[in-house]
Amino acid sequence: MLSQPAHRIVFANEKGGTGKSTTAVHVAIALAYRGAKVAALDLDPRQRTLFRYLENRSETERRRDISLPGASYDVFTGESVAELDELSASLAQGCDFLIFDTPGRDDEFARHAATGADTLVTPLNDSFVDFDLIGQVDAESFKVRRLSFYAELIWEARKKRAMATIEDQRREMDWVVVRNRTHHLEARNQKRIDEALSELSKRVGFRVAKGLSERVIYRELFPSGLTLLDKGHLGELGTSHLIARQELRGLISGLNLPMPATAQDVEPA
Repeated sequence: MLSQPAHRIVFANEKGGTGKSTTAVHVAIALAYRGAKVAALDLDPRQRTLFRYLENRSETERRRDISLPGASYDVFTGESVAELDELSASLAQGCDFLIFDTPGRDDEFARHAATGADTLVTPLNDSFVDFDLIGQVDAESFKVRRLSFYAELIWEARKKRAMATIEDQRREMDWVVVRNRTHHLEARNQKRIDEALSELSKRVGFRVAKGLSERVIYRELFPSGLTLLDKGHLGELGTSHLIARQELRGLISGLNLPMPATAQDVEPA
């Protein structure tokens, strides 16, 4: 019996500052804690945020002489889609999940990865500045006027995938818009964004999941490569850390990823 190809999770947003790389790293480590074999590919050779985060994690393991659940990782520095496909295939061998972190800008390789995703995750901050990435709203009514180029691109990719699903034995693309940093929003604006997202989701078929609030802890963890799940190595945790970890668990549940039969939750108590 042939093994299933790695499930491709692509974190994509053509705008920076949405928590994309932080979310990608934490999802990768959460899956590894559950016993899945995970690989991660950074498609931003300039910033290399995901690559550097996981590199810092490896260094912490060496420095502290500990072993942590993690992911194999690389950064794409090639110049063609063919090179990207070759590196992706090599990195995904023997893995349950292959995670892509894409740059926060329009990029040929990011678009290629996004249209080939099994699960496409688009983190958004709760503002109409970020909402503009997927749709434009009327200035008076806040009703959706038109889809963005990005939303149309993904819509077309999902239609093609749906038609080819039976032939290539891959499931349809699941597009999840993850709402990060929701707790600072005033009530009226929150309601407007809720309504606009609901309207647009019905038109293009994405799901909405609650993401991660902006917390200092995420920035503090980057130099060590640790995550909120590495609680045995973080020292004493405050209430905000515990709340943030619950948010992460909720996000993982909301993504509804196909866990391998051999996987199990090995997160330390």
